[in-house]
Amino acid sequence: MNVFDHSHPLASFHYCPKCGGRFLIYNEKACRCSACGFVYYFNPSAATVAVVVNDRGELLTCRRAKEPAKGTLDLPGGFCDMYETAEEGVAREVYEETGLKVTATRYLFSLPNTYLYSGFLVHTVDNFFHCVVDECSTVTAADDVEECFWVPLHEVRSEDFGLQSVREGVARVLELYIPSR
Repeated sequence: MNVFDHSHPLASFHYCPKCGGRFLIYNEKACRCSACGFVYYFNPSAATVAVVVNDRGELLTCRRAKEPAKGTLDLPGGFCDMYETAEEGVAREVYEETGLKVTATRYLFSLPNTYLYSGFLVHTVDNFFHCVVDECSTVTAADDVEECFWVPLHEVRSEDFGLQSVREGVARVLELYIPSR
């Protein structure tokens, strides 16, 4: 079989980045170049999500300025850059989106996700981190964030978050902070 079903993530990859030859199906996770034999494995991209809770028991929450899920609630975060650890990535994303400087991180859990970017469905592994920030800094929405604000944990509703993995992650976080919920 030469072509993946259109719903398969590899269906968009037709040519080898190494030699330009035609890709053929290798297995359910990869395609193989018919000319040079290069095998391309389609793996998820690493992404981060910051869980920032201040001393008043409030969660740092953002409103998305761009698609996907424009206008819905979100947590700071984004894709990791090349040669960057997930901890460095989450700190960079928090700073870029809110202006807050992360002083400490602690890994919480990860969730698989898909993220529609420029018409292409990117598969991700979203790594959730508890982040401590320098609260002397002013919170300022920037990058792909329309606004950011603090919400008391008891008022946070996971269903208000637009991205599926963040919605599930917020529900898990609320169980950590408010077990009886």
